[in-house]
Amino acid sequence: MIYLTRRATFSASHYYWNPSWSAEKNEQVFGRCANRNGHGHNYTLEVTVAGDVDPVTGFVVDLKWLRDVIEREVLAAWDHRHLNLDVPEFAATESTATIPTTENLAIAAWKRLEPSVHKADGARLSRVRVYETPEIFAEFRGEA
Repeated sequence: MIYLTRRATFSASHYYWNPSWSAEKNEQVFGRCANRNGHGHNYTLEVTVAGDVDPVTGFVVDLKWLRDVIEREVLAAWDHRHLNLDVPEFAATESTATIPTTENLAIAAWKRLEPSVHKADGARLSRVRVYETPEIFAEFRGEA
């Protein structure tokens, strides 16, 4: 088995806010990240697939195909968007929200990518890593 990783970048804004908490508690827990105007990051997304090398092509998957899947499933929905306002996974209701933390971005990207990668012959999604900054990243491997 071999692991193949493709990297992509996107820019998005977000804020951290739990709608079931008071404004004071949100500010206490999330600090400046609770500012409802939001702030932005230049994120890096790494998508790793695993599988056997095809003896005819030498590929686990075609890299252009993987780039297209990442573009269609994640970048088209998240790049240059306000995650809390424009992305369904993170849209807040009156009482619930999935806060667009780096951890939750990694899980959401996996959920968007896995159905398409699952269709690839002989490959499976192995890892999704999202860098919020060069020093901070979250990694999801599909475990519940």
